[in-house]
Amino acid sequence: MAGGLRGEDKLEKDSMFTALFAVAAYLIGSISFAVVVSKALGLDDPRSYGSRNPGATNVLRSGNKKAAIFTLLGDAAKGFVAVWLARQFGPAAGIDQAGIALVAIAVFVGHLWPVFFRFIGGKGVATALGVLLALNLWLGLATLITWLVIAYAFRYSSLAALVASVFAPFYYALMFGFGDPVLLAVGAMSVLLIARHRKNIANLLAGKESRVGSKKK
Repeated sequence: MAGGLRGEDKLEKDSMFTALFAVAAYLIGSISFAVVVSKALGLDDPRSYGSRNPGATNVLRSGNKKAAIFTLLGDAAKGFVAVWLARQFGPAAGIDQAGIALVAIAVFVGHLWPVFFRFIGGKGVATALGVLLALNLWLGLATLITWLVIAYAFRYSSLAALVASVFAPFYYALMFGFGDPVLLAVGAMSVLLIARHRKNIANLLAGKESRVGSKKK
């Protein structure tokens, strides 16, 4: 009986730490570097021009490459840091692979619907990359190379993101099999990322999508 109670206490404690890590990940994800960097550099709010998406590609339309680079690095870093912290310190707090998967989803959702910016966020490409790099370096690099190849060949950031998001779960399954709960998180991120690109998909089909590096209107 005592052993059962201790087991229940441990399960409750592990669940609490998992929830705390997930909430922290969501708050980290809610930092919109596109808005923060643009404001710091005296640029227009990226939600006011171009695609109105607070992300690195839209910030690049301002003509300020430095701001776009800072945005890209910041958004990728928050995804990486949240998952890296969970993987580094989570096991000691009883966080298993399912908990890591929850943290990965939480930081990504934070970017899409940030609590600090009225739940209006970006599309998640850079943050997803940061998450994948933290989960496994080769997984992240394979996905990044896929993005780069498509972006270089067609000059469409959105098309590159869509293709990379389709391949990311495939790469994970190829490396780690289908029994890992983290695969579900990677798949969920891909589905959400594709859903956030609905307008881009329509523009691509209509031949109206802006190419990488085009100026803001």
